[in-house]
Amino acid sequence: MNLDDFRKNGYAVVDWICDYLEQVEKYPVKARVKPGDIKKQLPGTPPARGEEMDTIFQDFKDIIIPGITHWQHPGWFAYFPANNSPESILAEFLTAGLGAQCMVWATSPAATELEEVVAGWMRQMLGLPPEWSGVIQDTASSATLCALITAREKATDFKVNEQGMEKNLTVYVSHEAHSSAEKGAKIAGFGRENIRYIPTDEKFALQAEELERQIVEDKARGFIPTAVIATLGTTSSGAFDPVPDIGKICQRRKIWLHVDAAYAGPAAILPEKRHLFQGLENVDSFVFNPHKWLLTNFDCSLYYVRDPELLTRSLAVDPEYLKTAHDKEVKNYRDWGIQLGRRFRALKLWFVLRSYGVKGLQEFLRKHISLAEFFKNLIAEEDNFELVAPAELGLVCFRFNDGQKESLELDEFNQELLQRINGREEVFLTHTLLRDNFTLRMAIGQRTTEEKHVTRAWEIIKEEAQKMQP
Repeated sequence: MNLDDFRKNGYAVVDWICDYLEQVEKYPVKARVKPGDIKKQLPGTPPARGEEMDTIFQDFKDIIIPGITHWQHPGWFAYFPANNSPESILAEFLTAGLGAQCMVWATSPAATELEEVVAGWMRQMLGLPPEWSGVIQDTASSATLCALITAREKATDFKVNEQGMEKNLTVYVSHEAHSSAEKGAKIAGFGRENIRYIPTDEKFALQAEELERQIVEDKARGFIPTAVIATLGTTSSGAFDPVPDIGKICQRRKIWLHVDAAYAGPAAILPEKRHLFQGLENVDSFVFNPHKWLLTNFDCSLYYVRDPELLTRSLAVDPEYLKTAHDKEVKNYRDWGIQLGRRFRALKLWFVLRSYGVKGLQEFLRKHISLAEFFKNLIAEEDNFELVAPAELGLVCFRFNDGQKESLELDEFNQELLQRINGREEVFLTHTLLRDNFTLRMAIGQRTTEEKHVTRAWEIIKEEAQKMQP
């Protein structure tokens, strides 16, 4: 494709994206296809000769789009949000156009230094300790893996990197921790049998006293307590672990404390929610995802550490071909994460921060928290529904419960109710298990969601529940 054709097709793509963002509500929020539907429309062998872009783009619209679940739909209430914004999309265009591989300062100085600046801005906005240093990772899963590797090396005086794992190092998480904790512990060599799942309280938050009891028991049995992963805003229920108490335990017993605030982290920019983030002065590492609830399209995850030298010493590999003349003067972020190659993720976050400003982002978050409060009140006014967990931010966990059904029957009822709700194709909710009870999750956080969309979701929920009752 020559540049004249690129210009013409580029305008066509931009026009399509604008139409999509304007009309996304007209699509069924969840893809209607069945397994294999997309593959059978695509040839099994690659094209022998190049095809015209008009043909390729038409196939994108006819074949690919029907198989897309629309995360930017205002009826998106599933999982957690994965917001984008026009500002972030424009930055991604520029990133793709530049085609920069930002593994070290020398390969694109602006990429490294902009990343330092936006990490510093976000640290200030969230009220994080000023001595922390930040780096942009792809996802919170990668950040958690980095935390576990660093904790492992610190606990063994960096011997595992040299000699391999010989001792039983233990990791502590709550029953509500994200699955990336288990996955990271397995990848980092701890082993699933050395993960300790700590009970939670009535609010689904980790019980600090049970954590300390387990640590003491493990030490008596010859294990080495190495890392605790606390969560601020758990995936299932939005629970906030007691970081002040956990931090004191970890400080006293010299255990690495990593905090996963992947979803909830942006809420720390709100003064009225800052109390949820107390105790961070005793934390070793912290992660949150701007790509969830801060208008920066996937992927963009900010990872902060108290002592970056421990991180880089754990991860750095220094072959001759990567050495540059400025290595002693600059940050080379290749040593701050798993991968060598790095995308220019800071650009899209910079565009968002400058376009919205702190006040604009605060208004954005407050709108969703207000909508969640509105939805909570709707549930509270309905006799046949109940809240299952506290809702501090945009996630509301609830279920149908008329007081007439046994536990198993209630689970089956709510499971069918969820299928019926999503079958309407106007909204999309997901579920979890809380205390082994099938629970519906309403995650309010999409950029285009308004009160009318929440109201409509509630109408659908009630209509389907009514149809199911005798």
